[in-house]
Amino acid sequence: MIEASHLVKIFPTTDGGEKRAVDDVSFRVDAGKIYGLLGPNGAGKTTTLRMISGLLTPTAGWGRLDGLDAASDREAAKRTLGYLTASTGLYQRLSPRESLRYFGELLGMDRDSIEQRTRTLIDWLDMESFCDLRCGGLSTGQAQRTNIARALIGDPTNLVLDEPTLGLDVLTNRIVLDFIRAEGARGKAIILSTHYLDEAETICDRFGLIHEGKLVAEGDLESLRNRSGRRRLSEIFLKLCGQDEHVLLGGEREPPGKSESGRGT
Repeated sequence: MIEASHLVKIFPTTDGGEKRAVDDVSFRVDAGKIYGLLGPNGAGKTTTLRMISGLLTPTAGWGRLDGLDAASDREAAKRTLGYLTASTGLYQRLSPRESLRYFGELLGMDRDSIEQRTRTLIDWLDMESFCDLRCGGLSTGQAQRTNIARALIGDPTNLVLDEPTLGLDVLTNRIVLDFIRAEGARGKAIILSTHYLDEAETICDRFGLIHEGKLVAEGDLESLRNRSGRRRLSEIFLKLCGQDEHVLLGGEREPPGKSESGRGT
């Protein structure tokens, strides 16, 4: 289970003032559920995820992983978590297989468990064709699959995925999304943060819509539809955040008669 309770994060600014990046954010993700934390750039998504994961200390509030406080019981909490971002780096001279062994050893896993888990992940993520190549020579999609495997080598009960499909080709995107669904079905609590609202709409059980540091709406898709009077998640977000479509979608409007892509938030 992943819990956030009244999380606040305030950063100092260069002019001597303060920036409230996250403002009283609370939600819970139960085991076996996928939670979409959605919002535009600068909304506070990544800061929220870093506090939940123990990478940032909250100004106020708390994040818990399986009941463990991510700030005060940091090491134990982190052992329950697989954390992935689109910019997670790899050791360029190691192969994916060697990387998984290395991170398994860091987690204190025994050799047999590492080998068994490595074989499972290579098979699930279709990595056999490149698992013994150097990471420095991998494509974007191959590197991201390797990063996902690295985050999962210890079979954590909780996953935090920050833009896991950013920049991926169609095939790798499908592999990654199918794998996320499978991990949810295995009972993991998963937070998915993404700009791709069409993906989130098909994969998430509940949603938290964050804007200017505040959680402006939360619920399953049907409840958000009822509240907003809109059908598509992109339209729901724009309605509930009270923002003009032109602002959130970067000034790009579809010609009359065409629908939104859902990838602009």
